[in-house]
Amino acid sequence: MASRAHAVTADPRHTILLEVNGHKLVGDEPPALGGQDAGPPPFGFVLAGLAACTATTLRMYADRKGWGEVTITVDLALDTHGDKPRIDRKVAATGELDEAAVARLRDVVERTPVTLALKGGFTINTVLERG
Repeated sequence: MASRAHAVTADPRHTILLEVNGHKLVGDEPPALGGQDAGPPPFGFVLAGLAACTATTLRMYADRKGWGEVTITVDLALDTHGDKPRIDRKVAATGELDEAAVARLRDVVERTPVTLALKGGFTINTVLERG
């Protein structure tokens, strides 16, 4: 099933009501940008998507390999200074993992679906019409 998202502006100003595959979320901007900080800003959702994909993919991989109870922790930071935005990602895998398993996870983390999409860029087709 393809993911689908719907967004509509709401009050107070800059609040966005979102629905993603039936899940209701709220987005907003921080007060410094005129929002109320009622939810994550747009790039917060991008980071959340990358973090969720990273953790889920690595956990599923560890499960398929039968590596026992493995916990994946992902911390991300967005740096928008410079010519190109950069995401710094720190991943920790805890459990009974030998060095070969950790090396394999290092390889897999660079090929998670959202990682590949963000690195490769998206084609975005837009239609803006009068409502």
